[in-house]
Amino acid sequence: MPLSMIHTGEPGTIKKVGGKEDTRRFLENLGFVTGAVVTVVSEMGGNMIVNVRDSRVAIGRDMANKILV
Repeated sequence: MPLSMIHTGEPGTIKKVGGKEDTRRFLENLGFVTGAVVTVVSEMGGNMIVNVRDSRVAIGRDMANKILV
């Protein structure tokens, strides 16, 4: 399921990062790689703050839909 469907505080393991090559590369540079554990910290107005690899990253719902957990 996409990262955007995970509830706040629930950890998930990234299974696949989708999208175009540029989008995948951008997300991988932020730490969203296969096998990494992500936790949704908060969700407001379609934007999400997630913990990934000991850092907090803010992404939009459209980007979160490309990350499968």
